[in-house]
Amino acid sequence: MASTKEKLVQRASRVRRQIKAVANGRPRLSVHRSSKNIYAQIIDDVAGRTLAAASTLDAGLRSSLKTGADVSAAAAVGKLVAERAVAAGVKDVVFDRGAFIYHGRIKALADAAREGGLNF
Repeated sequence: MASTKEKLVQRASRVRRQIKAVANGRPRLSVHRSSKNIYAQIIDDVAGRTLAAASTLDAGLRSSLKTGADVSAAAAVGKLVAERAVAAGVKDVVFDRGAFIYHGRIKALADAAREGGLNF
């Protein structure tokens, strides 16, 4: 039987495989959630590089947040990554939730990124 770590890796690779099939050259907004922080980055899979990134560990964001592990912190990261992506010239992305359920902090980050100007 597969361990919990192996199940997470399998689920994340399944989601990424489906996303890359429908991406049509659009970069992906990849999200990672830990128990204390949340991270987001816009990745261009064709060129193999990161176009924009943000997390609750960023200096400007960290001082204004009570904790990096709540919905308001995730929304702030979503807004910040959207601003950085628009500044880099990216408007259309595909959302990569990884192995995480689209709920709570992941959903808050996605909604804030949409409000910030990203289309997905």
